[in-house]
Amino acid sequence: MYCTEFCHFCRMAEALLRNRGVEDIEKIYVAADQESRTEMIEKTGRRTVPQIFIGETHVGGFDDLAELDKQGELEKLLAG
Repeated sequence: MYCTEFCHFCRMAEALLRNRGVEDIEKIYVAADQESRTEMIEKTGRRTVPQIFIGETHVGGFDDLAELDKQGELEKLLAG
């Protein structure tokens, strides 16, 4: 998950993932690391955080993650 230290949506995404049983969340902080920010933009086409990946699948931001969860698709993705 690409994130920043003080991002409310990043914390909400982490909490949702933990509530779904994810124990290991790799966080890549982009606020002070231009190389990581550039990598995030190149991989996702987006400039906002969080940008969440589950495996190699780009989920998107918190709203995208929450929508997947609402549709019951998040658990399937996590199980795969």
